[in-house]
Amino acid sequence: MDNTRYKSGFVSIIGRPNVGKSTLLNNVIGQKIAIMSDKPQTTRNKVQGVYTDNHAQIVFIDTPGIHKPKHKLGDFMMKVAYQTLREVDLILFVVDAKEGFGGGDQFIIEQLQNVRTPVFLVINKIDLIHPDQLLQFIDQYRKKYNFTEIIPISALQGNNVNTLKEQVIEHLDEGPQYYPADQVTDHPERFIVSELIREKVLHLTREEIPHSIAVGIEQMKQRENGNTVYIGATIVVERSSQKGIIIGKQGALLREIGKRARADIEALLGSKIFLELWVKVQKDWRNKPGFLRDFGFREDEY
Repeated sequence: MDNTRYKSGFVSIIGRPNVGKSTLLNNVIGQKIAIMSDKPQTTRNKVQGVYTDNHAQIVFIDTPGIHKPKHKLGDFMMKVAYQTLREVDLILFVVDAKEGFGGGDQFIIEQLQNVRTPVFLVINKIDLIHPDQLLQFIDQYRKKYNFTEIIPISALQGNNVNTLKEQVIEHLDEGPQYYPADQVTDHPERFIVSELIREKVLHLTREEIPHSIAVGIEQMKQRENGNTVYIGATIVVERSSQKGIIIGKQGALLREIGKRARADIEALLGSKIFLELWVKVQKDWRNKPGFLRDFGFREDEY
């Protein structure tokens, strides 16, 4: 790799829902900035993660999984995903080795035909298949599109992620350092905190709660003693029955959500926190532009 020049650039991570895009981003950055779930469409906004070393800076953009929208929130998510294809220096098309080629992949490849940006095929979850399957998998995708590079990885295990990182840097042009070396994301702490809480709701409610939840941070401030950060957050759902599920029997599930979220938030902020959670019903919020704006989904930015 040419280390004589400082390189930098913007790299979009795209792919079908649930192929491991957020897991890959977190692995490269070295800490959690994008939430992970085995449910589709977990990422709703574009999350920028910044990797910096002595020779390069890569600004990764983790986009929502490309899918057919079913509501205004879905429309917003797809606009975000498509916009990034035109803005970046390199595209990482992440696919799931275990799932194989599907209609969703074909749809994405059709979108890529209109893009001049170099595209890497990143085959994730290779730890879950036999090596012979991998060769067949690569051959199948190679026939569909002229990829600049094809790199098999396991984002969860970390297999070959460093190689991917090196190949990305190799393909970037000389450029400036856009962010300070110790900055890992361009999102404010409030956004990351709300996402960590939402992740715990998704993990603990499993199939009982679909993606009809949002988390708003009502208050986030340092306590007078200086040792604790107070955070007040509202979990918004669309139906009263969902509110009951999230609260749980005698508030047990809500307490567990708070306990797990608190551990991640303390690691993020490097401080003890006091986390207070409420649950509120707002019917059909995903189709109401005002509520979408309140939760940070601003269409005019894309």
